[in-house]
Amino acid sequence: MKSISFYGAAGTVTGSCYLLRKDNDLGILIDLGMYQGPGEVTALNQEPLQFDPTGLAGVLLTHAHLDHCGRLPLLVKNGFRQKVFMTEPTLDMLHVALMDAARIAQFDEKIPVLYTEEDVVALLDLAEIVDFDQSFKLGGFDITYRDAGHILGAASIEIQDPQADDGVRTMVFSGDIGNYPHSMLPDPYLFSEADVVVMESTYGGRLHPKSDPALTLMTEIKAAEESGGVLMIPCFAIERTQELLYMIKTLKDTAKIGKDTPVYLDSPMAIKITDIYKRYGALYGDEFHDVLGKFDPFNFHGLKLLERSRDGRVIERTHGVRVIIAGSGMMSGGRILKHAHKYISKEKNRLLFMGYQGEDTLGRAILEGAPEVKIQDTTLPVKARVEQIESMSAHADEGQLLDWLGNMNGVQKVFLTHGEDTSREAMAPKITSQLSIQDVQMPQLNDEVGLI
Repeated sequence: MKSISFYGAAGTVTGSCYLLRKDNDLGILIDLGMYQGPGEVTALNQEPLQFDPTGLAGVLLTHAHLDHCGRLPLLVKNGFRQKVFMTEPTLDMLHVALMDAARIAQFDEKIPVLYTEEDVVALLDLAEIVDFDQSFKLGGFDITYRDAGHILGAASIEIQDPQADDGVRTMVFSGDIGNYPHSMLPDPYLFSEADVVVMESTYGGRLHPKSDPALTLMTEIKAAEESGGVLMIPCFAIERTQELLYMIKTLKDTAKIGKDTPVYLDSPMAIKITDIYKRYGALYGDEFHDVLGKFDPFNFHGLKLLERSRDGRVIERTHGVRVIIAGSGMMSGGRILKHAHKYISKEKNRLLFMGYQGEDTLGRAILEGAPEVKIQDTTLPVKARVEQIESMSAHADEGQLLDWLGNMNGVQKVFLTHGEDTSREAMAPKITSQLSIQDVQMPQLNDEVGLI
C-alpha cells in the first residue's frame, strides 16, 4: 500500500515537504522547504525531522524557492547520502539561495543557524540534474518532471507505479503552478490523467485582477518622476525581479518613462539570479526566447546594480526620483527594510508590492492599511503611497488551478496543500461541485494518509 506523509505546507503556505512510501520500500521525499512567516510558523524550522533521512531512496525537488528547498541541508546533517533530483536551472539557483540563507543566519543573531555553508556544499554534491519530459526510475517508481511555468526550471512531478495493485498508478505533485500567460515563461504543463493529486492552493478563493501590470508600474514610476520622490519595490529575487527588470526596460525603450530615471537593484541574490536567467534561453516561452537571442532583456540605461551593502550610499547621494528594487518581497527582512526606514514616512514617496503578502508579514500589515509600523526597532508612520500589483503573482489563481486540475481524467483523491486554511476551505467545495471530484482532503501537519 502507498501512503503520503505531509511534513510541511499542510495548513500553511510554506515548508513544503511530502514523503511518499510504498509498502516496506525506501521512501521518496518531495521537497524540504523552509517555514516562513509569523514566529510560530518559523519556529517549526527548528523542530527535528519527522522521518529518518537514511530511509529515503532519494529526494525530488520541484524548484529553488526557499519554502520548497530551504531545509534540504538538514538531510546531510542527518545521514542522507542519496541523490537529490532537480532541473539544471534549479541547481544553479539552489546554490545561490541556500548559501544566502546560511550566511544570513550566520550573521543575524535573530535567525537560528540550521546549517552551515559546508552543509550546503555537501548537499549540492548530491544533486542529480534531470530534464523536463524525460522519465527516470527511483524507488520502484517512474518519475517525470513537467514544466510548472512558475519560475525558471520549476517542475510539477508525475510519479507512476508500474506495478500498482491498489488502483493508484499515477500521482501528480503540483509544486507551485505558474500564473499564465506569462511574459517570459511557457504555460504550465497540463496533465491528461492522474489518480491522486497533491496540489497547491495558495490562491484558493481568489482571482487575479485582469489589470495590466506594466500599466500600473508605469503609473507608479511616472508619479515618482513628477513628485521627485522615491519608489520602493520590495521584490522576490527569483523570477519576479527579472520580470520587473524586463518591464522597466520595455517602458524605457518605448519612452513611457524617463530614460534617465535611476533604477537601483539593491539585492546581491537577485543580481546573481538574473545572471542565471540569462543562461537558459531554451526554457522560455517562444516570444521571450527570441528576445533573449537579440539583446539583454534585464539591462537598460539608468540601471545600477548594488552588490555590496556599502554600495547603497549612492542612493542617498542621488537627488530627485529614484526607483529602488530590494528584497525581501514581503518585507520580512533584507535591504528593503533600511530603505523603508528612511522613506516610508514621507508623502511624496511610494511603495509598490509585486504580489502576495503572507500572513503576519510587514508587507501584509502595510498593505492592509496599518497607520504605523515598526522597522528596525523604530515605530514609523506610513505616509508613502501604497499600491500592489496582484496580477504579477507567480502563482496560479483559483480559476487557473481549477482549469489545471480539470484537465486530468480519473482523479480519485485531491490533497490541498501549500495554502492558508481559508484558501483551502474556499477551494475544496468548488473542486467537488465543478469537477465532480468527491474525495478532497486538507491534511494537517504530520498527517499520514493511505492512498487506497
